[in-house]
Amino acid sequence: MNGGSPQPAVVARDLTRTFGPFVAVDRVSFEVRPGEIFGFLGSNGAGKTTTIRMLCGLLAPSSGSASVLGFDVATQAAEIKRRIGYMSQRFSLYNDLTVEENLRFWGGAYGLFGAEMAGRAEWAVVTADLEHSRHALVRSLPGGYRQRLALVAALLHEPPIVFLDEPTGGVDPEARRRFWDLIDELAAAGKTVFVTTHYMDEAERCHRVALMHAGRLLALDSVPDLKSVFPQGTVVEVTCGRPAQAMARLEELPGVVEVALFGERLHVVLGDPAVGASLARSLDAVGCENATVRAISPSLEDVFIHVIARAEGEAA
Repeated sequence: MNGGSPQPAVVARDLTRTFGPFVAVDRVSFEVRPGEIFGFLGSNGAGKTTTIRMLCGLLAPSSGSASVLGFDVATQAAEIKRRIGYMSQRFSLYNDLTVEENLRFWGGAYGLFGAEMAGRAEWAVVTADLEHSRHALVRSLPGGYRQRLALVAALLHEPPIVFLDEPTGGVDPEARRRFWDLIDELAAAGKTVFVTTHYMDEAERCHRVALMHAGRLLALDSVPDLKSVFPQGTVVEVTCGRPAQAMARLEELPGVVEVALFGERLHVVLGDPAVGASLARSLDAVGCENATVRAISPSLEDVFIHVIARAEGEAA
């Protein structure tokens, strides 16, 4: 990069992967800055795992290009693998080994031995809060502790960048929160963290978020800037006794851009904030009485629904 700026940790240019006629990743382009938490947000099947596997040198791109730490994913995959940490979507440690045995195994795979290995193993058990479980079989650990162990195992060789593919799948909210506290600590220490997720609250903790859907990257920015797609006052929340009936009515009204169901409430995107004043009266007219309408700050889920609807409308 020019002007003395650091080289991007990851660069993708029109990165594409097909499986026969199916396009899993469709001309995706982005850069990841050193030391940032970069989130890939999308539902299952969005192309997140396929992208991360290409970046880790585990899957060859069908077309386009990408580099990690300056190394080309197509021609220098071995160099990339030596320099990154990778935590796969599927738990990859050995359930029949103890915590320490797993750490020694993976440390050896990364070329760590002797005093260096002992030091890194001690760092790992302390960081993962596993000092009292170091001799326990991994299969006996709660899910949150297994996930933390998998993360520190991927960091034993102190890689400058770590790829985490759906790292908190299947663990409880408290375990997810503590896991993300550890991710924050890694970023504060200068590590680059590339993480895929389908949890909105996790994406909110990323420095920048890429929204993926059907293999395409639909938007990329910081969370506040992604939310700024909605002008002030154009997102309102509607509460009423018949949300499904209210949704059908609202979708018919002029000035209503989008309606989405959030539990028993509706989030409505308006073309003009002034339209909000008439929504309650319109609902009352079709039997949805005592509806309340209030302006709210858009959520990241509102943004995600909006960009998907816009992309599907453009493709129609």
